[in-house]
Amino acid sequence: MRQEGIVSAPARVLCDWGSSRLRAYLDIEGRICERRDGPGINRLGAELPARALAAVLASWRREHIPEVFLCGMAGSRHGLVEVPYVRAPATMEAWRRGGLRVRIGDFDATVAPGVQANNHRDVPDVMRGEETQIFGALALDQELAAGNQLFVLPGTHSKWVQVRDGVIEHVQTFLTGELFDLLGRHSSLLRVGTDSGADDAGFKAGVRAGTRGDLAASLFETRTAQLVDGRSAGWAREFLSGLLIGTEMASMLGTGKFRSAPLTVIGEPELTAIYLRALTDHYFRARVLDGENCVCEGLRLLAAAERES
Repeated sequence: MRQEGIVSAPARVLCDWGSSRLRAYLDIEGRICERRDGPGINRLGAELPARALAAVLASWRREHIPEVFLCGMAGSRHGLVEVPYVRAPATMEAWRRGGLRVRIGDFDATVAPGVQANNHRDVPDVMRGEETQIFGALALDQELAAGNQLFVLPGTHSKWVQVRDGVIEHVQTFLTGELFDLLGRHSSLLRVGTDSGADDAGFKAGVRAGTRGDLAASLFETRTAQLVDGRSAGWAREFLSGLLIGTEMASMLGTGKFRSAPLTVIGEPELTAIYLRALTDHYFRARVLDGENCVCEGLRLLAAAERES
């Protein structure tokens, strides 16, 4: 670990800036030396994104200004600068060429584009940040760039992404994380039972209910299980989580369309573990990759494109 605030060339900062939080990594010669966290784009309030980013980077700018490479909501309409989407089928090279170089205050930054693709109902869908993780995963393991692959990226807006021979073809978004937060905090579903401890049986029951594919009808079971069956608040919370994830699985895997496609889950360890529980309980095998490693590798690809141009 380097001494805080001291940056020696070659150095760059890699930023994954989502709706909920900013994660900035000091990358020196391909090694992550330090990390800083900050507020997500949707949590800045009246603060300008450029000012929020400068505050996070301040301790790394004592000697000189490192190059900054960003993905996620940094390239959205409400971010640092709006970067046009790359349209599917989206290759790694097309995505790398789509990065937008801008001057933000007193440092240079390159902001990655997102990807626009139709979902499996042939309706337009988009993502910003997840494509960086996917391309990073392909660079880390070239076997993933061969054949038909299905990637699951849990989060506020979970993404299921079909990749064929290294090309992003389809994206399906589920508001799983956002719905879980909204229903858990602002609905009546979790306001009945007591004892908020986690309950694995509740999660498994929720996944089973979700795989029926009837979310609207199943949601109220979260409340009635507490009122009628005496289930705890912890059981109900886990049931709600499983129900939402099970609904994703029913939509994407229930038809059998993707059963032959290798399944890879990319994300934070806590989230990927939850999804792996749901998948393995229903006999789907999946590999798991760390989202932080993947996004950093993807941003290095973006940085390499700058050097090559």
